[in-house]
Amino acid sequence: MLAALILVLAVGGLLAWQAERYGANAPRWIALMTLIVDGALLIPYFAGGFPEAGVWLDDIRLHWIPRFGISFHLGLDGVSLLLVVLTVFLGLMAVAASWTEIRERVGFFHFNLLWTLAGVLGVFLALDLFLFFVFWEIMIVPMYFLIALWGHENRAYAAIKFFLFTQVSGLLMLLAMVVLVIIHQRDAGVYTFDYFDLLQTSLELNTAWWLMLGFFIAFTVKLPGVPFHTWLPDAHTQAPTGGSVILAGVMLKTGAYGLLRFVIPLFPETVADFSPIAMGLGVAGILYGGMLAFAQSDMKRLVAYSSVSHMGFVLVGLFAWNALALQGVVITLLAHGISSAALFVLAGAVQERIHTRDMNRMGGLWTDVPRMAAIGLFFSVAALGMPGLGNFIGEFLVLLGAYRVDAAMTAAAALGLIIAPVYSLILIQRAFHGETREIHRIRDFGARELALMGFLIVATVWIGMYPQSMLDVSDTWLKNSLRGWGEGVAQPNDSQPPGERLADRGEP
Repeated sequence: MLAALILVLAVGGLLAWQAERYGANAPRWIALMTLIVDGALLIPYFAGGFPEAGVWLDDIRLHWIPRFGISFHLGLDGVSLLLVVLTVFLGLMAVAASWTEIRERVGFFHFNLLWTLAGVLGVFLALDLFLFFVFWEIMIVPMYFLIALWGHENRAYAAIKFFLFTQVSGLLMLLAMVVLVIIHQRDAGVYTFDYFDLLQTSLELNTAWWLMLGFFIAFTVKLPGVPFHTWLPDAHTQAPTGGSVILAGVMLKTGAYGLLRFVIPLFPETVADFSPIAMGLGVAGILYGGMLAFAQSDMKRLVAYSSVSHMGFVLVGLFAWNALALQGVVITLLAHGISSAALFVLAGAVQERIHTRDMNRMGGLWTDVPRMAAIGLFFSVAALGMPGLGNFIGEFLVLLGAYRVDAAMTAAAALGLIIAPVYSLILIQRAFHGETREIHRIRDFGARELALMGFLIVATVWIGMYPQSMLDVSDTWLKNSLRGWGEGVAQPNDSQPPGERLADRGEP
């Protein structure tokens, strides 16, 4: 079933590419049906409930390159299940949002979109580090083409910048990965890239620091975190709407997932010492991203910098590493994925109609497009952290968990909750309120766009009003990770396993 989730998207992409000869709508319908089939494959994982015992819901391991201990090893737990569901859901939204925007090479567009999603699913499921790197690279290449071929006026620069940042940082991760495997082989006598085997690798402190930094930089670039964020505003601004939805809603989450799945479990002793620096970078991202968002006049650029700010909360929560903070991280990833995707759909719809993203040229649009403006207001309020909606729950839990670790840093991070209303509401004020700066006679959201936004609204309200339904899915994994990750990896003369040291941080 896990292999099928990826294979269906890969095959669907190829079919969509070839179907263009039968008309522009054929690739669109094939992409839509492919994602619906993928969503149907996930239903059995929810049907049986989530028992207290056992972390892994599914697992497959096939020999691939046995000489070097490389296998096709996929696994699904509660956290990866939620992220896989988010990927498929936002994939559907991306196809729907691109229905009328993409008019050239429609088949190739949907091929790249579905292969990007296939790579993302592989990242969320891979439990062999070499396989993880393969999927990490697979998702980068089609996203490059999405930006370079269907992007806006400065698309070539943005695409190359995106590729260089993610590719160079990915190669740094590969180097750290290979060194980790060689060290494990020196101790165990066999080569292996298996995640569970490498968890038991004993590392000298200095070596662990360098290897941890290799992984940390690669994942923080993708998150993105300050100071590795500069590729994101350009990529978001120039990408087509569907590309922005996938980039903000899903691909950024692969960076957070990498930190959660690999950096902290593989290097617990180092992470315990490094966490103040990482949390400091998270706070810097919250404040810096928020202030830059306020300074933007480009609608998509504003939303892009707001993503830098929101992902700062994720970085703070991850390295606070207690139950409340990790629960907040899970909810923030889901809620931000949905709200940011909706805002990019809104920005793309406005640009498609008036051919500009400059909010200084908008103003007074509420009269012409009341449905679009009301939905924009809803998601702006969601993004600023209105109680009862998903973003509030996630960021509140992150701050609550981080407060148990570092009160001063948490107080600084909480300033982001003051900055967020400023840049969120300025978007609505400049675009939809005030005097009309130019004469606009544009159409409002139609049935397709209202249905698309309706699904996103329901998801945002559901997360905000009933977050326990998501936390029940990830709860077993979180408990097990806090209890046992890193046990047995302690350095000589350590009386307490570093996994327990991390788990106890900030807990009463």
